[in-house]
Amino acid sequence: MNIIPTPIEGLLVIEPQVFRDARGYFVETYNRQRYLDAGITAEFVQDNQSCSSYGVVRGLHFQRPPYTQAKLVCCTQGKVLDVAVDLRHDSKTFGQWYAVELSGENHRQFFIPRGFAHGFSVLSDTATFTYKCDNLYHPEADGGLLLSDSNLKIDWRIPESERILSEKDKKHPLFKELPIIF
Repeated sequence: MNIIPTPIEGLLVIEPQVFRDARGYFVETYNRQRYLDAGITAEFVQDNQSCSSYGVVRGLHFQRPPYTQAKLVCCTQGKVLDVAVDLRHDSKTFGQWYAVELSGENHRQFFIPRGFAHGFSVLSDTATFTYKCDNLYHPEADGGLLLSDSNLKIDWRIPESERILSEKDKKHPLFKELPIIF
């Protein structure tokens, strides 16, 4: 497994070892000891999966304390652009974001620690997206950030006219309107 640090402390891109032969491939998607050895100490308690079509943009979501979540995400089929925004007020990268392309072909994973907003856009016809969370989802702690915030300048690689968003995601506040959360 190859761990690739990003410019934002704590965000990690993970390239698991993929074994290919005439039958197809095999990849170990999670092994607690290997992740502990890599410094990822999150104890995952909930797994989620979504399937979406081209143009769907989900996010930017987070859970407020005390229900914050670290996530280990991947795209098992199709291709997505995955984005994390640093909401840790005491971080030197507060307000900065990082994006990585995840796909069923590259098998990359993205580790997002607590204190980040998270979202993704679907770049292929369809995509199946999975994520492990280290805390259970609590609807009362649900929070979000407007993904089209012009101050963040996130390029979702989907023309705005083709984006498909939930009604909830259209109503999130701008980054500058968020109170100190983390």
